[in-house]
Amino acid sequence: MSILDIIENINNFLWGPPGLILLFGTGLFLTVALKGLQFRRLLHAFKLAFGKEDEKDSSAEGDISHFRTLMTSLSATIGIGNIAGVATAISFGGPGAIFWMWVVGLLGMATKYAEALLAVKYRVKNDRGEYSSGPMYYIEKGLGSKFKFLAIGFALFGAIAALGIGNSVQSNTVADVANNSFSVPNLLTAVSLVILVGLIIFGGIQRISLLSTIFVPTMAVLYMGGALLIIFLNYDMIIPAFELIFYHAFNPVAATGGFAGIIVAEAIRNGFARGIFSNEAGLGTAALIAGNARADHPVKQALVAMTGTFIVTIIVCTVTGLVLLMTGFWDSSGGLLSGVLHDPSLEGGALTGAAFGSVLGTFGEYIVALSVIFFGFTTIVGWYIYGEKCFEYLVGTKGITVYRLIYVTACGIGALVSLEAVWAFADMANALMMIPNLIALLLLWKIVVSETNDYFTNFYKKGKA
Repeated sequence: MSILDIIENINNFLWGPPGLILLFGTGLFLTVALKGLQFRRLLHAFKLAFGKEDEKDSSAEGDISHFRTLMTSLSATIGIGNIAGVATAISFGGPGAIFWMWVVGLLGMATKYAEALLAVKYRVKNDRGEYSSGPMYYIEKGLGSKFKFLAIGFALFGAIAALGIGNSVQSNTVADVANNSFSVPNLLTAVSLVILVGLIIFGGIQRISLLSTIFVPTMAVLYMGGALLIIFLNYDMIIPAFELIFYHAFNPVAATGGFAGIIVAEAIRNGFARGIFSNEAGLGTAALIAGNARADHPVKQALVAMTGTFIVTIIVCTVTGLVLLMTGFWDSSGGLLSGVLHDPSLEGGALTGAAFGSVLGTFGEYIVALSVIFFGFTTIVGWYIYGEKCFEYLVGTKGITVYRLIYVTACGIGALVSLEAVWAFADMANALMMIPNLIALLLLWKIVVSETNDYFTNFYKKGKA
């Protein structure tokens, strides 16, 4: 049995009924406990995220603004998971996988809200004068020393996961797209990424957040603009595409020609796995950056954090999915646009690029290629913060240089290994981060509700929000 087979067996267990019930159940439980806050307070959350920060909040303790915190978080989430991840989910789970991505996203908004709230409440200052936060801190400080083994477990899995989901997965897809679109050798991509990532991450959180505020909005406008143009040009396919999504969320995809067919269980599994990969709700990563935000109440940054899940899953993943379904690039036997056939060997970002190109020509392929490259790069840089926070918890700030060197090395290696192995490793790392974090959220739910009630009673209603 190969290493890949072993990893796949582990994933089948971790992402089987126990893991999915824990993920789904936590999001559902927090949604009920918070009385659907992610729906009731969404507009207020966007106002906090993109509005002008008030004077008091700007002078509150923290390293960076709400907007920079959100952009840094989005730099680590919006990108490969929303472009290549959606294509992978549909290829292996069918159109119904998008529905289950929505479920993960909507419930995950409550999960991410809780993560960010606890992150700000239990954040600490390190010996460099910067704030450190994350599940390991709210586990240790909120639950007590007897649960420290969970804190250590999360930090260990987080430091390792950053090398996979946030690093090698990204560099692998960047190299694949750069090679397919611009004939750039993988080795050259690997070397270039190592040099550029190294220059950025050695500049610390201020340099990383500045990069995010520039690249994320710019590339989001470019990618979303191209996707919405395709949808507009084929507006008559919108309703049939949604019909496919809802139908196959509960019904299998029939086998036709060389297509093997897809059972509903695969739609759920791939929707959940790729959904959490795209928005990271439940992984605890939002908590690793949320503690750096300037906020005079934990709920403020919690509300801002949950908008990120809405943006990446409900908006970006949906338009990507619609493009793939409308152009028929989820099924090599053809799709909604009659006569559309594609190379069945295409996968991930290359598949999404081909879908864009089928409508917009070379320009469409370039949109996706550039989006994958730049989003992939910002994700690698953004995820470094997550890995550093976890590594810092385990060994202190003195070992950060060592982790930086390991991180840039993994970036280079990821660009040269097989996509299948990288994705399998990412799925496993995700689950191993998720479990201790979700356990902590379930045990600390009363604090989340208490802080929420305090904010909307003493801040929001009194005009301090």
